[in-house]
Amino acid sequence: MNKENISCSSEDINHEQDLKSHWNSAYTKTEVHKLGWYEDNLEPSLRLIKKCNLNPDASILNVGAGATTLVDELLKQGYTNVIANDLSQVALNKLKTRLGDKGDAVQWIVDDLTKPTALVSLNKIDLWHDRAVLHFFNDTNEQNTYFNLVKTLVKDNGFVIIATFNLEGATKCSGLPVHRYNQHMLQDKLGDNFELLQAFNYNYTMPSGDTRAYVYTLFRKIK
Repeated sequence: MNKENISCSSEDINHEQDLKSHWNSAYTKTEVHKLGWYEDNLEPSLRLIKKCNLNPDASILNVGAGATTLVDELLKQGYTNVIANDLSQVALNKLKTRLGDKGDAVQWIVDDLTKPTALVSLNKIDLWHDRAVLHFFNDTNEQNTYFNLVKTLVKDNGFVIIATFNLEGATKCSGLPVHRYNQHMLQDKLGDNFELLQAFNYNYTMPSGDTRAYVYTLFRKIK
C-alpha cells in the first residue's frame, strides 16, 4: 500500500467550501465509529498523559476533540477540569449525548484554532492535547496562529501533546490536503521554550482496516 496516497475519504472537497460545514456534514452523515479518524485504542495518548503526572484538577484542553472517546476516558480516570474544543458543533453534540450527565463536568468550546475568539479567553492550561487538527493547517499564517495559541495558553511547566501525520503518512484526510511533520519540525514551531520529552512514530489503524502513519510528541514548557 502506498501510504503517500492514503486518504481518510475518497471524496475531495472544494477548497472554497466552508470548513465548519464540511466537518458538520461529516459527523452528520457517518456514524462516529465509522469515521476514518475514529480511535478506539487510546494507548498512545494515555501513555503520554500518564507521563505528565498531572493532578486530578489539572486543566486539560483537547483541541479538535470531535466525538473522541479520550474525553470519556479522562473523566473515568478522575480528571475534573477537561475542556473539549472543536470547530464542529455537531461533533461536540454527539460527544455530549454519549457522555450524558457526565458531560456536565466538561467545558465545551466551539472555536476555530486559526481564528480563535473563545479560546484566547481561557485561563492558563496544564496540558494541550491534539491528535486531530494541526495537520489540516497548510497555510503558514494558520500554523503560526495555532502555535502562538499553544505558547499563550500553556502554563510554565505545562505540557503539550501533539500527534499528527508524520512524513511517511497520508497526504489527504477527509478530502483535505494535510501538512506532515516530524518531531524536529514541531520543535522548531514551538521554539526554545518547549523541551521535547518523548517522540515516537505510530501506525494508526482506521475502521476500514487501512493504516496511517503518525508522529506522537510530548513537550514541556520550560519558561
